[in-house]
Amino acid sequence: MRARVGQRVPVVVQSRGRRRTGARVLWVCAETVVTCGVVVLLLVVHQLWWTNQQARAEALQQVRVLEREWDISPPVPTSPTAPVTDAGAVSGADAGGSSPSGAPSDSATRRPAPDAAPGRSDPAPSDAFAVLRIPRLGLTVPVAQGISKRSVLDKGYVGHYPGTAAPGRTGNFALAGHRNTHGEPFRYINRLAEGDVISVRTRGATYTYRVDQILPRTAPRDVGVVRAVPRSIVKPSYGYDAPGAYLTLTTCTPEFSSAYRLVVWAKLVS
Repeated sequence: MRARVGQRVPVVVQSRGRRRTGARVLWVCAETVVTCGVVVLLLVVHQLWWTNQQARAEALQQVRVLEREWDISPPVPTSPTAPVTDAGAVSGADAGGSSPSGAPSDSATRRPAPDAAPGRSDPAPSDAFAVLRIPRLGLTVPVAQGISKRSVLDKGYVGHYPGTAAPGRTGNFALAGHRNTHGEPFRYINRLAEGDVISVRTRGATYTYRVDQILPRTAPRDVGVVRAVPRSIVKPSYGYDAPGAYLTLTTCTPEFSSAYRLVVWAKLVS
């Protein structure tokens, strides 16, 4: 049939421009999501893998430097350190990494180093003065003054709590280390068991400790675990009543969290 004169014929117009614009927006959004995902993945790889590689390499190099120096130079007289204080106690040892939360600033961690020669100036907090070995874990790591994350723990070192005893001395030689990232030296200390051997080498001597007690979880505020006679103030059934020569290892728990602290105690045997 022929269309009547003057009758309008409907025309369908395709909205191609709108479709193309919508597709372009979706494409840009998809690219943005993928890019963000890649960036996040790279950050995770850097935090969980690369920081470990860097810190472990630096820590092992420091161990070699220390032991080479000790092997070619004679021992020096030792000097006792100040008595333990509560400042900085267990508010430190790993955080989501694994670092002591609330660790004191570098200026607060200066103390005379164990085995320091009389008349020497105090070392900087990052100065390593001992080597910790835990054969069961295959761990060899330098021990430095203080528990500052930036100058000590993030370098892959284990930190000596300010004011606690020197290695081999009566009192509590208390240490903190990362559970995750930055070398994570204390990642597996939860695997230690009663009777495991831990050694601490200094310029003047090597001291051997034997694991005696393990406190699986306590609060970051539990300063009792690093006192001269260590005893938990949160869980008093853990700890000691009499003076002795103790070694304390502290780190965060559970892994990738700083909610609680894991504590390992050992006693000097030689």
